[in-house]
Amino acid sequence: MTTDSVSTGDDPHRLLSDVRLLAGRVRRDQRLTWVALLVLAAVTLVAVPFDWLFMKVQCDDGGCMFSRRAMLYYWPPALLLAYAAIAVSYVRAARARGLGARVLPYAITGAATAVVLTAAYTAAAAYFPSHPPFGGGPMPFWWIVLDRLIAPWGLIGLALLVLARLERNVPLLLFTLGYLVLVLLVVPTTEGMRLPDWLIPSFLSGTTTQLRLSMTPPQLIAGAVLLAGGIGFSQARRRQR
Repeated sequence: MTTDSVSTGDDPHRLLSDVRLLAGRVRRDQRLTWVALLVLAAVTLVAVPFDWLFMKVQCDDGGCMFSRRAMLYYWPPALLLAYAAIAVSYVRAARARGLGARVLPYAITGAATAVVLTAAYTAAAAYFPSHPPFGGGPMPFWWIVLDRLIAPWGLIGLALLVLARLERNVPLLLFTLGYLVLVLLVVPTTEGMRLPDWLIPSFLSGTTTQLRLSMTPPQLIAGAVLLAGGIGFSQARRRQR
């Protein structure tokens, strides 16, 4: 009876562990989370002047009616271009490393959100002027949350959840959940509030200007959070290298 020695390199458990470590390194190396967040931040912040210019406001003794036409004229093409740019960045980075990219489901989800946004706001613009929700009275909080979910910044969060799943990226998942809590549960309560007069220059005074300005903070907050996230993930990637 003889005893043969087995090297640690032939240990199946050791080999499996090495394969898992290598797969994890490959996944981390493929991540361009910071690129996605910075592109989406740019799209969100650039939307602010577009929302201002394309917002239609009509005021009378009974109050003011507004239509955010940038939701149709700016956001759908902007989202499509943004997700196309993100997908191209992932594919180029993967090819440079001789690897495959799994970004297609994310790009498809992003494109689908642009379609959902267009359909939702087209239907709302056609239906709600003659059928005010809740009889024109105060809207319940759940309705506000739903409205924010199908808004561009809410749909961006849903698409980021898909990206976190594809990358198996726990930090991105946690960031996205925090972002969604902010834009769905916190930011909506600021919309429609009157800004202090001392914050508004005299040449921007007026009811219609007040209404436009009251819509700006949510977009600025969402864009700033995405920008901060992109910078943070970029710095973390540099430290890993």
